[in-house]
Amino acid sequence: MEPLISVITVCFNSAGTLESTIKNVLGQTINNIEYIIIDGGSTDGTVSIIEKYSDKLKYWISEPDNGIYDAMNKGWKVAGKDSYILYLGAGDLIITMPGKESLKADIIAGDVEVGSKFLYKPKIDSRLKLGNTLHHQALLVKKTVHPGAPFNTQFKTYADFDFNQRLLKSGAKIIIDPGFKGYAMEGGVSTTFNKEESLAVVKKNYGWFYVKLAQLYYLLRHEV
Repeated sequence: MEPLISVITVCFNSAGTLESTIKNVLGQTINNIEYIIIDGGSTDGTVSIIEKYSDKLKYWISEPDNGIYDAMNKGWKVAGKDSYILYLGAGDLIITMPGKESLKADIIAGDVEVGSKFLYKPKIDSRLKLGNTLHHQALLVKKTVHPGAPFNTQFKTYADFDFNQRLLKSGAKIIIDPGFKGYAMEGGVSTTFNKEESLAVVKKNYGWFYVKLAQLYYLLRHEV
């Protein structure tokens, strides 16, 4: 039996972009896929769009939350216990899914296109200790690696970076599948670099020495 893939979309007032993501996910040819939508209590017609497809969703809810990572934690909680979890925001798309052979690792990472300008290629080496090099639009994480809520909501911009670093530290098997590709709509929560919070994540997980290395890394990358 093919592994279960749980796709989670968190959104708020996303009536203009959500339907393209829903159609993209529901149009995947993967046999064993479930779709979860966590809406933050939208008032712009988003809920009507969700209701239109409700019979094809595993779960959806529309209620106020305490930010994007609180909503992402809600989605993680209801995802299948043995599933691989993939997060897509409203407007994000799956381009291609990883090959079946890759679905034996704990975590599978792929490339992410952003608008028409950027292509993020994943890195699972020491650079992940300095900055976020895995992007959730092409990141499948097996829930059994971390059954509980994964995101530390004290971080408002980089809780996903914090989780990725903790996954690296845990020794989980992470592989890169060059055939796995996602698309990220421009304008996400981390579009503007938040140096202070990124360094706070590094300090929490790797200490002051890596903070100093990260500061130099950001300077060389012109992220100051």
